[in-house]
Amino acid sequence: MAASGSEPRSLGLDFGTTNTVVAWAHPHHAAEPVVFHFLTSLLVAFRSALCFWNEGDDDHPRAVSEAGPWAIQRFIEHAGECRFIQSLKSFAASRLFEATGIYGRAYKFEDLFSAFFGELRRHAAPQLDTLPRDVLVGRPVAYVGSRPDPALAMRRYEAALAPFGFERIRQVYEPVAAAFFYAQTLEASATVLVADFGGGTTDYSVIAFERAAGALRAKALGHAGVGIAGDRFDYRIIDHVVLPQLGKGTTYRSMGKRLELPRSCFAGFAHWHELSIMKTSRSFRELKEVAVFSDAPELVGRFIRLVESDQGYTLYKAVSDAKEALSSEAATRFTFRAAGFEIDATVTRAEFESWIASELEAIEEALEEALANVSIDHRDVDRVFLTGGSSFVPAVRRIFERRFGADRVDAGNEFVSIANGLATIGQREDADAWTVSPEPPR
Repeated sequence: MAASGSEPRSLGLDFGTTNTVVAWAHPHHAAEPVVFHFLTSLLVAFRSALCFWNEGDDDHPRAVSEAGPWAIQRFIEHAGECRFIQSLKSFAASRLFEATGIYGRAYKFEDLFSAFFGELRRHAAPQLDTLPRDVLVGRPVAYVGSRPDPALAMRRYEAALAPFGFERIRQVYEPVAAAFFYAQTLEASATVLVADFGGGTTDYSVIAFERAAGALRAKALGHAGVGIAGDRFDYRIIDHVVLPQLGKGTTYRSMGKRLELPRSCFAGFAHWHELSIMKTSRSFRELKEVAVFSDAPELVGRFIRLVESDQGYTLYKAVSDAKEALSSEAATRFTFRAAGFEIDATVTRAEFESWIASELEAIEEALEEALANVSIDHRDVDRVFLTGGSSFVPAVRRIFERRFGADRVDAGNEFVSIANGLATIGQREDADAWTVSPEPPR
């Protein structure tokens, strides 16, 4: 790092559904992300993924783990011989998730997160060899899931990070952090609306920034969020293109009747984190029990082979590539090959936008809520900053250009904006004013 070791540094941790970014800030230097050397690449975005494998035997298992791109590499090279987990953050506030079994051991959320951060730190060496006692962690305005418990998420974060020497863990809304990152580019006072599109949530913050006497003052005007974002867009592609090829909508025979396969069997595909643990789920066991009575055994067999061979990441990559292509092309080819079968289909942007119509409506409704919370008109917003992967989806961007005008809408730095903003806030004298305490579950 450019700063001397004597300068008080602040650490920002953006633990995201898809990627994790860590950044340092210094009193006299702009915030900088931690970089990772993977093969021949330098990365700032560390994929939020874990891979476990057994280096013991059946009687005396010994689980070993990897994280980030190294976890993905291990999975690709040894698919079926390891346990791959992604989108871990989506479990953070869920009271329904207690633990998952991995090679004879029950791993709680905090165990998984601790293992993940430990591997991330190891791959970042020497940048994170010395950690501060204080860390600022991003959190969504609205957690994903049914009746999320933000206080539970905070306790889990504290339990996972305390072993690394962190004594104080403060949480900041992710769009607030992105706003402070964006504010570094402001040359004059401005009211800024930030829309942060993560993998699991869409969050908004409206902040009034004032530049005076060389200082940047800020006042939070309001926040809003909805548990809908990139993962839901992914699911629409899966639901329309993939699941019909895996048995959804087919029937099985039971007591002289033909019944449709339970929709609960396919529910895990709606969330990548649930697909990661589907192999040990009750719904998957039920599917295998009725599969022998299926009227479409080949399709259902594909489903079972996909799950048992841990092809969730391969599917995720195919869906993600298709979604990304549709941000710049009118149509793309979706190709997925795994577990003895292939899906090959053409997807148009018009089809995709029709599939995500309800999600787009919910995102716009949350925007309306954000503006209503601050009691200002859209004309009072000087700048709009879009960040996160789904900000590239043309239909998403049109929502904001239609409302605010294209000249007021900026986007970019989707990987580092939150982590750098968190670290920047950590350098401010009023840092505590920007932290949030967990509210009770809804």
